[in-house]
Amino acid sequence: MPAPRVSLPAADLARTVVFAAFIAVLGIFPGIYLGGSGVPIVIQNAGPLLAGAILGARRGTASVVLLLGLVAIGLPLLSGGRGGLAPFVGPSGGFLIGWIASALVAGLIVQRAERPGLPVLLLATTAGLAVDYAIGIPFLGAYTGDLGAAAVQSLVFLPGDAGKVVAAAVIAAVVHRALPGTLTRPVVRGE
Repeated sequence: MPAPRVSLPAADLARTVVFAAFIAVLGIFPGIYLGGSGVPIVIQNAGPLLAGAILGARRGTASVVLLLGLVAIGLPLLSGGRGGLAPFVGPSGGFLIGWIASALVAGLIVQRAERPGLPVLLLATTAGLAVDYAIGIPFLGAYTGDLGAAAVQSLVFLPGDAGKVVAAAVIAAVVHRALPGTLTRPVVRGE
């Protein structure tokens, strides 16, 4: 007997594509380079947290994968108009790959809640950011040849990222309150 197929209805597909576009729009704001690490401080990394917290694990992750796929083929959708494969092999490459895990983790936590309130959303966005750091810092360490220095250089991001975590959680809470069906489960055929 074949495995059940998960359908992604048109509305889910539209949400995924629109959220990928939203993350791209966050890239309009230019990055600020501090700390000498070559990794800019950007607003755009709040996008994957919002994607997971609002759309859930599957659709949130799909929106981030779509955005990164478009970046990889050369569209200048990252902060500062960056695109192509260079950002993935540069100092911020691990953080970009971490966006996928970030949306996944935030989405999984939010989906476990019956009604995601602000405390759950704060936990989800914090965990999502922690996963991004867990992937990005070792990648930066490998790039620079010094994991300790990469960890210290990443401290410059903590205050801004803490603000983005809170903002993403508050925005997601407002969206879930206004649109309570946002996290409806995908339709599974064959069950």
